[in-house]
Amino acid sequence: MAETKIFVGPRVRRIRTRLKLTQTAMASELGISPSYLNLIERNQRPLTAQLVMKLVSTFKIDVDELQPSGEAGSVAALKEVFSDPLLSGELPGDTELLEISDGAPNAAIGIVKLYRAYREQQDRLSDLSQLMGEAGHAVEARGKQMPVELVRNLFESNPWCFPALERAAERIRDALGDFQNISTALHTLLRSDHGIAVQILPVETMPVWRKRYDRHSQRLFVSERLSRSEQMELLAQELVMLREASLLDEEVELLKIDGDEAIRLTRFELARYTALAILMPYDRFLRTAERVAHDLPILCRRYGVNFTQVAQRLVSLQDKSGNRRGGLEFFMMEVDEGGNVLRRLGSRGFPVSQFGGQCPKLALHASFASAGNMMCERVVNPQGDVYLTLSCTVDGVSVGAGERRKRTAVLLGIDDRVSRSILAASQSDRSGKTRAASASEDVLNRTIAHARQLPHPLNLVPVSIGPSCRLCERTDCIARSAPPVTRPLGLDDLVQGFGAYGLT
Repeated sequence: MAETKIFVGPRVRRIRTRLKLTQTAMASELGISPSYLNLIERNQRPLTAQLVMKLVSTFKIDVDELQPSGEAGSVAALKEVFSDPLLSGELPGDTELLEISDGAPNAAIGIVKLYRAYREQQDRLSDLSQLMGEAGHAVEARGKQMPVELVRNLFESNPWCFPALERAAERIRDALGDFQNISTALHTLLRSDHGIAVQILPVETMPVWRKRYDRHSQRLFVSERLSRSEQMELLAQELVMLREASLLDEEVELLKIDGDEAIRLTRFELARYTALAILMPYDRFLRTAERVAHDLPILCRRYGVNFTQVAQRLVSLQDKSGNRRGGLEFFMMEVDEGGNVLRRLGSRGFPVSQFGGQCPKLALHASFASAGNMMCERVVNPQGDVYLTLSCTVDGVSVGAGERRKRTAVLLGIDDRVSRSILAASQSDRSGKTRAASASEDVLNRTIAHARQLPHPLNLVPVSIGPSCRLCERTDCIARSAPPVTRPLGLDDLVQGFGAYGLT
C-alpha cells in the first residue's frame, strides 16, 4: 500500500525546538539521517505515515500538533487581518498566507491576536468617543473605515431627503405616462427610449445575480428570485442611472465622499432613493399615507411594494421646497437575523445617540419569532425620551428546495409626542369635547393607525431600552450581553447577576 505523504516541515521544526533537540539528536531517535530531517523541516521531503507514528511514540506528542493550524492562525483569520483598510493594498496572496500559517504558526497566531486586540481597542475608543461627543467634548475623527461603513455613516448622520432627486423622479414619472400597470410602463420606457429589452431569467441561469446587462444585445436580464416589487425597483433604478446620471454625480459631489468604492456605493443608494420616489410619488403617497392613517400594510398593498420600501419612503417625505408639506419625522433601521445592522435612516438623521437601535429588548429583534406580523410598542431611553416603534419582518429573495430564505426585520420609529397628540385627539372626539390645541385637525389627519391599539401612555410604562449594551448604564437589565464601557465590572464571588459574565 502506498505511503501517505505529509508536508509539515515547520511543525516538525517547532516540535524539535520545543523539545530542545538538535537535528542530529532527533534524527538519531527517528532512525534517519540529519540531512534527511533537514530536508523534511524545509518541506523538501515528506513526513511519511511511518515517521508520524515514530514521532508520536518516541517523543510522546499529540498527533494534532502535526495538523494544519486551527482557526487562531488559519488562512481565513489572516485574510481578515490583511483586509483591514489600514492595510489597504497589502493583501498577500493565498500562497503567502499559507506559508505564514503553516511555516510560522506561532507568528500567525500572534498576528491574529494583535489584530483582534487592536479591533477591540478601536471599538472601545469609538464607544468612549461617542459618549464624550454627547457630553460636548471634542473628539478625534475615527480611523479609516471600510467603504460600506463610510457610506452607511454618511446616510445615518444626514437627513434622508434629496429634493433634486424628487424632481428627477417626477420627470421620469411623467415620461412613463398615464399608465395602469407601472411594471409594464417601466419595461416599455426602457425599450422605447433606450433600446433595452428586459428579460426575466430562471434561477438555474442566474443563481446568485439580481441582474446582468449584456451591452452587445442591449438586454437586461433580471432574476426570477426577485419579488414583483423588487423587480420594479430595479427597473426604475436602471432608468434613473440612464436618464439622470449627471444629477447623481452632482449629488455625490455635494456629499463630499472620498474613495472610488464609496462613491459607487453612494451613487447606487441615491439611484435607489430615486427609484422608490418613482414608485411612490411624493404628493400622492403623502396624501394616501395620511388618509389611511399611516397603516403600513395598506400602503404596501396600495402601491405594490414591501414593508422596507414603504418605511424608507415615509422617512424621506421631508421635501419642503416649492411649498411642499413635509410628512411625519420618522426614522427606520433594518437588521438581519444575526443582529447585524444593514441600514439606518432618519428624516433628520438617525437618532443614534438617543435611540441607538442595538438594544436586544427592542421588538425589532422579537419580530423574527412572529414573522410577517406588525409589532407596535413604546420604548423609553435612559434620558427619558419616549418613542413609538413599529416592527415587522420582510422576506428576502425567493429560494429553492434546501435553501433557507433570508429574512430581515425593519423598525419604523417616531417621537412619541406625535402618538400622544393622536390619542388625545381621538379621546376628545369620543367625549364630544372641543379639541385641544395639541389635537388639531392636522394631527388627526396624520394619525398612525397602530398607535390606537396601544393603551394610553399614562396607563402603560414604555419598555426601557438603551443605545447598546456597551453604552447602556442601566443596572437592572437582565438582557445585558456586554459590560458597560464606562464602569468597572465589579464582580463579586458572593453575588451574581443574570447577565453575561454575572453582570446585572
